[in-house]
Amino acid sequence: MINKVVPSVQAALHDLFDGATIMLGGFGLCGIPENAIAELIRLDVKNLTCISNNAGVDDFGLGLLLKKRQVKKMIASYVGENAEFERQLLSGELEVDLIPQGTLAERIRAGGAGIPAFFTPAGFGTEVGEGKEAREFNGKMYLLESWLKADFALIKAWKGDTAGNLIYKGTARNFNPLMATAGKITIAEVEELLPAGSLDPNQIHTPGIFVQRIFQGQHYEKRIEQRTIRRME
Repeated sequence: MINKVVPSVQAALHDLFDGATIMLGGFGLCGIPENAIAELIRLDVKNLTCISNNAGVDDFGLGLLLKKRQVKKMIASYVGENAEFERQLLSGELEVDLIPQGTLAERIRAGGAGIPAFFTPAGFGTEVGEGKEAREFNGKMYLLESWLKADFALIKAWKGDTAGNLIYKGTARNFNPLMATAGKITIAEVEELLPAGSLDPNQIHTPGIFVQRIFQGQHYEKRIEQRTIRRME
C-alpha cells in the first residue's frame, strides 16, 4: 500500500507557487487547515485564488492571508465576519466571486466528479445569473454553472492513515470531503495519524485515492467564531 505521509507541513506544501488556485476546507473557523494556512503565510506566496466557504476572520484563518495581501481573488459564499475582506472588496483591491452556498458546494462536487457543468435554479433573475446561460426545464428557469477545480486542495481531518484515508469529526466534515476530490494535489493535515488498516473501512469519509500527501498537524487552536452561552441562573 502506498505511503503518502510527508514529515511536515513544509514538505507538504513545498511546491506551492504564486498564482495558484487553492481550495481550503472548513466552515467559518470549523475544520480549517490551520497548519497549512500558517505555512502559506510563511512562504509568502502571492496572487492566490482561494476557494473557500468563507474568508475567515480578521486575525485568524484566511483573514491572515488577506491581511498580508496574498489573495488576488476570493471565491466564497459567506464573508460577513471579516472587516478587512469588506475593505479590500469595496476599495477594488480584491476580486470576489460570491456564490450561493449550495451552488458552491455542487460546483466543487462536480469538479471532483468530472462533471463540467450543471443547471440549478439558484440565482436566476439576480446578479448571480448575469452573463450565464439560462434554460427552462418543466416550466422553471435554471442557470448553467461550471465546475470548480484547484491546483491544491488543503483540507483538515480528525483521523487519517498512512494511505491517506480520512475521517472527519462532527461539523468539521463540512466542505472538506468535497474539496478533497477536486484538487490536482490534495494535502490533508490530521490530528491523529495512524498506520494503514487502522481505520474502520465503514467509517472512512474520504478514501485515500483522493489524497496525495498527508501529515500530522500540530498546535490546533480551534477557535470559535461566535461564542454563545446561556446566562447562569
